[in-house]
Amino acid sequence: MDALRSTILAAAIVAAPAPALADSCWTHNGSLMRLEAEGPARLFSYEKPKAGLAAAGIRKHTLLFDGEKSGNWYSGTARVFSKSCPGSPLEYHVEGPVNSSQTRVEMTGEREVYENCQPTGRRTVDTLVFRYSHQC
Repeated sequence: MDALRSTILAAAIVAAPAPALADSCWTHNGSLMRLEAEGPARLFSYEKPKAGLAAAGIRKHTLLFDGEKSGNWYSGTARVFSKSCPGSPLEYHVEGPVNSSQTRVEMTGEREVYENCQPTGRRTVDTLVFRYSHQC
């Protein structure tokens, strides 16, 4: 992830201004997120986590999603965090569209439900919604 950040920063310094959403801040579930992009690669990480997420091991730069954008479609790996298992997020596949104005991403995926760090055998569907806020 640090290599991606370094590459993005170097490209921004030597190239023309990046597309408006290449390194930008977005809101998600009460937290401020950072979207980083390089070619088709996309990362959403916490820029300013909402209160209470620290108990689940979430800090600034904690990765929530990594994947890629193809056309107006995102797909990749999301993470769900738990205060019962801080530092051990559950990873699962998500995918979904970007709206036509490129200011909203909604991805959905199915994952197993865990309780006290143990699988329950139940499944649930999660939807992650990111809304463009501003250039970071």
